[in-house]
Parts: sequence; structure tokens; C-alpha cells
Amino acid sequence: MLADFEDPVERSQILIGFADKFREVPAEIASRPYPEQNKIPACESDAYIWCIKQNDGSLKFYFAVENPSGVSAKALAVILDRALSGLMPEEIIKVDPDIVHSIFRQNISMGKGIGLMSMVEAIRTLARNTLLA
Repeated sequence: MLADFEDPVERSQILIGFADKFREVPAEIASRPYPEQNKIPACESDAYIWCIKQNDGSLKFYFAVENPSGVSAKALAVILDRALSGLMPEEIIKVDPDIVHSIFRQNISMGKGIGLMSMVEAIRTLARNTLLA
């Protein structure tokens, strides 16, 4: 989908649109202060993730982004939730963290890129852990 938008301004507007759709983790899943075990390492926006296994074995992801300026983290959280929630763990662990580069291209710093790739890796880890449980 984003591959169709080569213009950096247009791509940025789309990503901001995703960030505007971000919704914090529901209170029935988690509340502040969020547990450190759910914190995504290396994410500059202080992002957190939760994974709930559904009755059919698929996974549902929830995110919190504590940095109000964390537009990239919020956008990626929405994209990952939409793309991966509802899939089986075996499918999720195949996701390559380099998708961050496909989504954001050169519009992010190296530090931000590492943090966003950590969000993808956190999802893969949670999916792997559900297979081991």
C-alpha cells in the first residue's frame, strides 16, 4: 500500500493519518504505570506492547506510546495492529523487522529506526513465546 506513494510529503501525510488513528491500550488490558516487562527496548517514544491470545489461537496486540510526539511509533503501532492482530503466531514470527525501512524509507533517523524495528521484534518475540507456552 505505502509502496505506491513515492512522494515523501504524501507518504508522511499517510503516516500521520495512521498515527491519528492510534488508540491507547484499553484499561482492561493495562493501566499506568505500565510494567517494565511490556516496554519495548530501544524505542525512543517509550512504547509498550501487550499480546492477548484469542480463543482461536490468533493473537491481538495492544500498544501504549508515552511520548506525545511519538508519531512514528503511533503510526507503526496502528499498522502492526491492523496487519498482524488476528494472525496465528507462526505467521507473525515470519515478519521481517526491516519492514520498518519499507514503511518509513529514509524519513527517520537511525535511532528512531532501531526503536521501530524493536517494535516489530517485540511482536515476534511475543508470538514466539505463545508458541512455547
